[in-house]
Amino acid sequence: MKAWLGHHLHSLKTALHPFRDAPLATLFTALVIGVAVALPVGLYVLLGNLERAAGGVKPDAEVTLFLKSGIGEPQGRELASRLGRDADVADVRFISRTEGIDKLEALGLADITAGLPENPLPHTLVLKPREENPQAMEALATRLRGLPESDRVLLDTDWVKRLAALMDLGQDLVFMLSAVLGLALAAITANTIRLQIYARRDEIEVARLIGATDRFIRRPFLYFGGLQGLVGGLAGWALVLLGLALIEGSVQKVATAYGASFPLHGLGPLELTVVLTLSMILGWLGAFFAVGQTLRKLESTL
Repeated sequence: MKAWLGHHLHSLKTALHPFRDAPLATLFTALVIGVAVALPVGLYVLLGNLERAAGGVKPDAEVTLFLKSGIGEPQGRELASRLGRDADVADVRFISRTEGIDKLEALGLADITAGLPENPLPHTLVLKPREENPQAMEALATRLRGLPESDRVLLDTDWVKRLAALMDLGQDLVFMLSAVLGLALAAITANTIRLQIYARRDEIEVARLIGATDRFIRRPFLYFGGLQGLVGGLAGWALVLLGLALIEGSVQKVATAYGASFPLHGLGPLELTVVLTLSMILGWLGAFFAVGQTLRKLESTL
């Protein structure tokens, strides 16, 4: 176990040599990887902030149930109490006919309501669903339509569907960018590793002559690939933070114009850990394939 740890520690120290010997080239490579990481991560952060902003301004999702004309106020209130205990309903508000006509008069329609022989409005229930996605609201509306007291159900989910569609589109874009730029990250690392192997060709040949295995030769390059992916992930995170800092002032001006405050949020600790871990894995994978292919080519030329 001690020998195994010693070998890995030696490989890790060897992997750090390029960072010391060619810091400028390593920095530029890390920046290129950082840009590849920052694009999907930045879009993900932007979507998260837009979703928070939409959550603060979107209207409450409500389902309006108009009761039949023969349903009296006690029956309506009893139905409201029963629906209030439903697991899919967060809140129920009962609006009597009298309250409904009073609201019309408050809106400036008193001249119209005064000419009516009797109050034509039904008792109404306004329900706030616990889940505001279109599928859950449609399911609740279908259940309400089946009630014997139900006359008509109004369900306005257009804004919910539009918001959900936009968020789904954004998530698809994040996934596509992540896949494409993840391949780019692995390719950048693979190309860097390939160049390092050719630059150390004589050293590798001597190591083989004295009995070094391919695993021993490969290990420092794999560590370097993982470290380069980690540094690139950190660079990408720094670019995202820089972008947020640059636009935060403009966002606050817009928010202030609407009498609100909207601080931008970056990546959380868990999200950052996932990004850095994926960057390391992609760097390691790029190094793994590059080392195997390049060492086989070198071996065939000997």
